[in-house]
Amino acid sequence: MSLLLSHSPKIFIRKPVLIRASAGGSSSPLQTPPCYIDGANFAPDNVELSFAYTSKDYPKRKKKAPVELVYNDINDPITPWLAEKFKEGNKVSDAAVTIGSSHGWVASLLHGVGILRLHDDLNPAASDANPKRISLPPLVTLPHCQTQIITNVSLSSLSPEEEDCVVAVKFMGPQLSFCRPSAQGNSKWFNIRIANPSFYSSRVMFSKKHNMFRIPGSGGQLIASWDLCKDIKHTPKFQELVYHFLPEPTEAEREVMDTCLTTEHLVESQSTGENFLVKCFRQTVDGIAVLQTKGVMVFRVSPRGNAVYTQDIGDLTIFISKAEPFCVRASSFPGVRPNHVYMLDVMEIACFKLADSFITTLTERMMAPYFFPPQNIEY
Repeated sequence: MSLLLSHSPKIFIRKPVLIRASAGGSSSPLQTPPCYIDGANFAPDNVELSFAYTSKDYPKRKKKAPVELVYNDINDPITPWLAEKFKEGNKVSDAAVTIGSSHGWVASLLHGVGILRLHDDLNPAASDANPKRISLPPLVTLPHCQTQIITNVSLSSLSPEEEDCVVAVKFMGPQLSFCRPSAQGNSKWFNIRIANPSFYSSRVMFSKKHNMFRIPGSGGQLIASWDLCKDIKHTPKFQELVYHFLPEPTEAEREVMDTCLTTEHLVESQSTGENFLVKCFRQTVDGIAVLQTKGVMVFRVSPRGNAVYTQDIGDLTIFISKAEPFCVRASSFPGVRPNHVYMLDVMEIACFKLADSFITTLTERMMAPYFFPPQNIEY
């Protein structure tokens, strides 16, 4: 069965349109630098957000957003009034929680009814007066799967309003689901059960270069890809990685790595077309439920599956968070450090210098642990 349902699969995701980046005298749209939410003054009806930008010269902007997109943990001691909200007439299962972000769009899940929504409320370039919110069809749970715990979401285009945009949702476990929001009344979920357990906790991303959704397997040995344009059955294609120039860790480094939680992230540079596999090593701090980054390894992944360890990605900078990871040219955004990996999580913000493996990390509560990629100001 085609994901397009009644449409031809060849127009579900069209072949990529190459857009030339600005060079010489050509013009390009003004963009916001990469950023994240570093503060929120809240009231029962809304929160006023403040953003931290990589460029100190960029004018600070504040905007309002719904409370539930920033503070959605009713057990959080810093927001006790949220628990009061559900004491009378409301069920905790009806609460909306944010479950990921892609291209500046934040996804929320309404528990109890299984409705997923896309919001631009947290987008630093989006309108306060006319926020965009797109509801997707109710989720469908495959047998022996679950749709309450989500690893992440990914968009194939900059906006879900684009005709060919596809939303991919990766659930914890074997289920992967796709939906085309612009199909309006014909919008439905196409659900895939992944047989290989190494992909159960992995995160999905969209590769413009390959025109596919891709998922790295746990441990980084395999990459699974789905071609929604050519393959009517939507069967995954698997690529086995062969690693080169792996550094030999010291005994002390090995002991630390053995106690770390390792996550794998696929990142694609839109400017160079390069693909990277990033491995993050994180360890619990002082026996409490807080993870701190202890190491990062970056590999260039070739079309043939060669994963070459590198400490030099040139002018590029990688951003890893609960949002879909992305990569930018550092020289395009003053203040962004080239050859670095920035990381953002619920209780940590960290910066890793690839050249000498120096880590700067700060344990701090992040209400919305998402890095937002550059956004066109006229967006």
